[in-house]
Amino acid sequence: MRQLYPALEPLLTHSLAVDSPHVLHIEECGRLTGIPVVFLHGGPGAGCTPTHRRFFDPDRYRIILIDQRGAGRSTPHAHLEGNTTQALVADLERVRQHLK
Repeated sequence: MRQLYPALEPLLTHSLAVDSPHVLHIEECGRLTGIPVVFLHGGPGAGCTPTHRRFFDPDRYRIILIDQRGAGRSTPHAHLEGNTTQALVADLERVRQHLK
């Protein structure tokens, strides 16, 4: 079994307003000039954890963790209105534009 990379803290955190009333929680770890990698957590309701940061080599990657709408540290928590697959995909595009 592979070992996880050492624990690390986020370098940047963002709150990104998407469709009202949803605000996504985003964090960036690792090397900000590195190869971007986006981690999407499972569900329902749970968001990213500090362990998820450790899946990728922080010397090589710009690690981007997104708490999807209604989950984790995104707000409002467990809110189902407007929480569709299409909205989740649109959110990823908004995150991409925000982090360009």
